[in-house]
Amino acid sequence: MPLENDNHAQLAKWLDGDAWVVACLCAAWCDTCRSYRNSFEHLAAMHPDKHFVWIDIEDQSDFIGDIDVENFPTLLIQRGEVVAFFGTVLPDVKLADRLINAQAELSDEELRRQAASSSERAEWQRICNLRTRLRETSD
Repeated sequence: MPLENDNHAQLAKWLDGDAWVVACLCAAWCDTCRSYRNSFEHLAAMHPDKHFVWIDIEDQSDFIGDIDVENFPTLLIQRGEVVAFFGTVLPDVKLADRLINAQAELSDEELRRQAASSSERAEWQRICNLRTRLRETSD
């Protein structure tokens, strides 16, 4: 699902549950992003138990806020309140699939432990958390 101004509630619903959300942060002008979009949709079909959202960082600049996207594509993987991964990935379905599977295999306790394991991951929780972004843009 592409994130639009009128479907933020759907993303909030996914994050309020126990579901995994995999977000791709990209830009319409980026050739790599345009070519990766089909791969991302294929990845979503490979993981029907997870929710996938495409976020154009320019169209959704208010939502993105302080999230620093250094390169494309950037994946953000979150479950509930915990950001499990945030970073640039190679535009390769197999690599993204392995990354998603590795995160999904972690227990809740392990996810929370990893989220607090470094200053970088702590920053993900504070700045990149999609629930936080939704709250801040709805205020």
